[in-house]
Amino acid sequence: MRSAFAIAVALACALGAAGCDSSSKPAFNGIDVTGTSVGGELRLSDFNGKPRSLGEFRGKVVLVTFGYTQCPDVCPTTLQDLNASLKKLGPDASRVQVLFVTVDPKRDKPELLREYVPAFNPSFIGLYGDDEATRKVESDFKIYAQERPGKTPGTYTVDHSAQTYAFDPQGRLRLVIGYGFTPEAMASDLKLLLNSQG
Repeated sequence: MRSAFAIAVALACALGAAGCDSSSKPAFNGIDVTGTSVGGELRLSDFNGKPRSLGEFRGKVVLVTFGYTQCPDVCPTTLQDLNASLKKLGPDASRVQVLFVTVDPKRDKPELLREYVPAFNPSFIGLYGDDEATRKVESDFKIYAQERPGKTPGTYTVDHSAQTYAFDPQGRLRLVIGYGFTPEAMASDLKLLLNSQG
């Protein structure tokens, strides 16, 4: 899995670019990308066929992660960790929305996403689009996704970026959270975002 964008942002912050001045920012564990142009409205459909966009979740912290249902390791681990981080928030967990965007629209049909995603947490929402919509979202979020052939045409895997994007309640992209962050570290960042103002 690749997280080239997260690494690039980390380097930019280390060089003092993009306003990553730690003296005036909260002490996040994730990479602070406040002010970046990455992302967008994320216009896709959920596993019930309902059109969705980031704007409808204003007032909540939104976590956007990318993956696919047949992922053998990174995707289920990420969703488990996100669920564990929400559990640490107690009642405030209801103010956080996790969105799982498939990078494998050929296989991840709505009925499969409906079975897979809520198994980690009933509040999690799986999103999908056709090839064009999926590629647009991947481009908007700087996501790498590339099929790798399997033994048969239907058993391919997908190499993809493994970071999670965190939006504050005002709808602004604030953090990139790398794969492998502990639930404790994520919960700490979520609390800071939930308490952010303006």
